Amino acid sequence: MIDFWLAAGLLLLIALSFLLIPVLRGRRAQREEDRTALNVALYQERVAELQVQQAEGVLNAAQLDTGRAEAARELLADTEGVEKPRESRLGKPLPLLAAVLVPVLGLGLYLHFGASDKVELTREFSQPPVSMEDMTHRLERAAAAQPDSAEGLYFLGRAYMAQDRSADAAKVFERTVALAGRQPELLGQWAQAQYFADNKQWSPKVQALTDEALKLDPKEVTSLGLLGIAAFEGKRYQEAIDYWNRLLAQLPPQDNSRAALQGGIDRAAQKLKESGGSVAQKPLMKVRVDLAPEVKAKALPTDSVFIFARAVQGPPAPLAAKRVTVAELPITVELGDADAMMPQLKLSNFAEVQLVARISRAGLPTAGEWIGRSPPLASTTTALQQLTIDSPDP
Repeated sequence: MIDFWLAAGLLLLIALSFLLIPVLRGRRAQREEDRTALNVALYQERVAELQVQQAEGVLNAAQLDTGRAEAARELLADTEGVEKPRESRLGKPLPLLAAVLVPVLGLGLYLHFGASDKVELTREFSQPPVSMEDMTHRLERAAAAQPDSAEGLYFLGRAYMAQDRSADAAKVFERTVALAGRQPELLGQWAQAQYFADNKQWSPKVQALTDEALKLDPKEVTSLGLLGIAAFEGKRYQEAIDYWNRLLAQLPPQDNSRAALQGGIDRAAQKLKESGGSVAQKPLMKVRVDLAPEVKAKALPTDSVFIFARAVQGPPAPLAAKRVTVAELPITVELGDADAMMPQLKLSNFAEVQLVARISRAGLPTAGEWIGRSPPLASTTTALQQLTIDSPDP
């Protein structure tokens, strides 16, 4: 801020110079004008004396003309180099008054309409915060300076949640939704803050918020996690497992929270077994595989057919796979976690998958002669999928 005020002061001095320089020039012109008037008066007095001397007979006409010429030369010599006086319609008091009022008025307008508080906030945010409380204080000031910034309010709400100030966070997220619209992520954050603000008591308001969020986006992670927590607290362990499995499918394989979430699923399964229940089997993907006519004419009955699901975003290795022969086609198979090629790569661990069927005369799952692919599908898809092997395998 000191640099800002120094720069502002320098600009103010430059502006004042444009007002004061004409005033100073006007004073110099006035002094020159006064000196010229004095010289003219002396000239007129000298000519009068010469005329008196002529009348008394002291000077003749020629001498009078010579004296007048001499007086005129002296007058010209005295006034030579004097600039023509400038006329000012403003007068002297007005520029001086403006020189005083301009900085005062400018300062008042800046303090009223300016953004000195935002300049200071920008300077503060350029420095790393020393603590979570410091960051929260800065976000509060930013929200006060820009009350219509949904982004600033969102980060303030997240900061409140990190400090266990769930009641404050709920109010801030409500304001964020009012500004940015009823976006699923914001609704999920608002529901979560409201749930903890109500001492983990499920309410119709929280239910309505999570329902709306998941209707807009069935993969909204905050709502899925919150519904799993509420179900676990209410001893509805199968519901908790289902919600958390849906959430687990949205997380990338390298996400650090996957281990904690899997731990919650395992605890819920254990609680379910202790209460005499059993964990429901995870849904399977069903796919019916057939051959295109041009492929059917070329494929041999003994050729191997590999049917598998692989992650759209993730490792290229198959998540679930089965092997049949061309002679068995058309065929309907089910793919699930029980068909996982590796324990850490399960179908349910990925949000989107692609179904693939490949014919390989050499019996290799990674290379063949013909192939068929499905569009990206949610891993929770239970509807029967149709897959046709119809293209050469590149």
